[in-house]
Amino acid sequence: MRFAAKLVEGRLIRRYQRFLADVQLEGGVVTAACPNTGALTGCSEPGSRVWLSESESAARKYRHTWEIVEVGKVLVGINTGLPNRLAEEAIAAGAIEELAGYTSVRREVAFGEERSRIDLLLEAPRRKACYVEVKNVTSAAAGGVALFPDCVSVRASKHLRELMRLKARGLRPVQLYCVQRGDVDEVRPADAIDPEYGRTLREAHAAGVEVMAYRAKVTARAITLERRIPVVCP
Repeated sequence: MRFAAKLVEGRLIRRYQRFLADVQLEGGVVTAACPNTGALTGCSEPGSRVWLSESESAARKYRHTWEIVEVGKVLVGINTGLPNRLAEEAIAAGAIEELAGYTSVRREVAFGEERSRIDLLLEAPRRKACYVEVKNVTSAAAGGVALFPDCVSVRASKHLRELMRLKARGLRPVQLYCVQRGDVDEVRPADAIDPEYGRTLREAHAAGVEVMAYRAKVTARAITLERRIPVVCP
């Protein structure tokens, strides 16, 4: 996925009210939309280099959107609105071999007992429908371990329960982690942050839900899912 226009580089002053961030640009300070409701643990330190996209729409209250932050020597994509698009593009390009061979992709399809919407529904003649739930991963611990979630997420646990119900119905459910940073080699549940999610993930895996993670290459020009990494549930 290539950004439509060149991103604007700046320095993060602060992130606040979850949805806003003040950024120092060359021409002054701007308030940018922060498209991530998580804690952004390790990704929102004041003074960090950040990159913003800029909209030409006069209807937008905040013209800039925070897209990327530099953490150490790696760029991290923080926009949770991108993973579905990244996954869909990777599937179409054949980069996710496990999800190849489907002839149609539908987004945000209503399903389940808890009024959910699946991120991607893959379909093909004479194949089981494949329901793909995509989660964005930005948090990391020492040793190249990515962690999800970075705050308590009742919604994420709900989605796993819905996937287990799909499996019980004979369909194909997949939990796909989109890891928008290149310095990690595996994904683990953040048990210390959300133990309920960790328990539910292990239950879903035992029930036959496919759990996989793909790591992205993040640059200021493009973000691309490129390599599968293991999901470890110790």
